[in-house]
Amino acid sequence: MFLRHLARQLSGAVAVAALAAAVAGCSSVPNLGDTTGSVANGPRTETDARRDLDALADKHRANPRDPDTALAYAKALRATKQYTQATAVLEQASLASPFNKVLLGAYGRSLADVGQYKKALDVFERAHTPEDPDWRILSAQGTVLDQLGRHTDAQRYYSSALKIVPDEPSVLSNLGLSYALAKNLPRAEETLRRATTGPNPDPRVRQNLALVVGLQGRFAEAESIARADLPAEEAASNVSYLRQMLADAKQGKKLKGVETGT
Repeated sequence: MFLRHLARQLSGAVAVAALAAAVAGCSSVPNLGDTTGSVANGPRTETDARRDLDALADKHRANPRDPDTALAYAKALRATKQYTQATAVLEQASLASPFNKVLLGAYGRSLADVGQYKKALDVFERAHTPEDPDWRILSAQGTVLDQLGRHTDAQRYYSSALKIVPDEPSVLSNLGLSYALAKNLPRAEETLRRATTGPNPDPRVRQNLALVVGLQGRFAEAESIARADLPAEEAASNVSYLRQMLADAKQGKKLKGVETGT
């Protein structure tokens, strides 16, 4: 289901409950969960990862300081949702290779996976330099800042990434969801539509668009967008679920106002 998928990603990256709360006018944003830092460059399939996991574990035990082995093993661990173990593997490898920028980038993303956002930002700062910026890291930094509620700062990082890779769908998707968290749904929609205009739009990005359209109350249109990638029954179920979440969030705000006398 696209709503459950969105709760697992930032690009991405945004939990439906957080967006529903934002639309209803709540000021706080709950923990958004797993952050990959990229829609287009997500982990390998879980089935493939599980098949290779034992062999990679053996190879890593034989040489835990090897950065390539650590990266492969951590990728398999992340794909099988073993985020804490992946973080430990990458931490050990990064201590042995403190100037390996690819390794540092992966370690930063893994720290974000387990909610260590401030530490992730510190690692990302070492993963590239202003003279040689990495758009993937810039986008990942943005997702972490969104997790911390620093949406304006996050948007600056996405904009910097887009100067390097204009119209990159994963960055645009992250930016669009950041606008949504900042309660700017029209701009979120505009950005996500831009992210889906390429020849082979990522279905996950299109589902992000469906979510933002639905959050504006245009449920029929959201369902139509969702049907491009989902069976009609599932798309309808998702939109019905979103409609109920929004109603519950707004009712909660109304009740809170009554309780506080506002």
